[in-house]
Amino acid sequence: MKKYRHTLEKRGITQSMSRKGNCYDNAVIENFFGILKSEFLYLKEFESVEHFKLELEKYIKYYNHKRIKAKLNGMSPIQYRVHAQHAA
Repeated sequence: MKKYRHTLEKRGITQSMSRKGNCYDNAVIENFFGILKSEFLYLKEFESVEHFKLELEKYIKYYNHKRIKAKLNGMSPIQYRVHAQHAA
């Protein structure tokens, strides 16, 4: 969509584009947004945009620092990254 691309460009945002039929570049972020919606967005009501931003910031901190994932051996993303750095 031309207007959308122009808006991104104006704000210095590079649009993620891959060749047709290649979904792998978006798989990780699509998974994150699915989790974000089911664990955060659909479970809360927000009084304002500012309230939403505040709660979103708190959720992202929780997601990165406290929320454990089986795929990360029962660690949070931050714990896993630190563990992997020490193991290398």
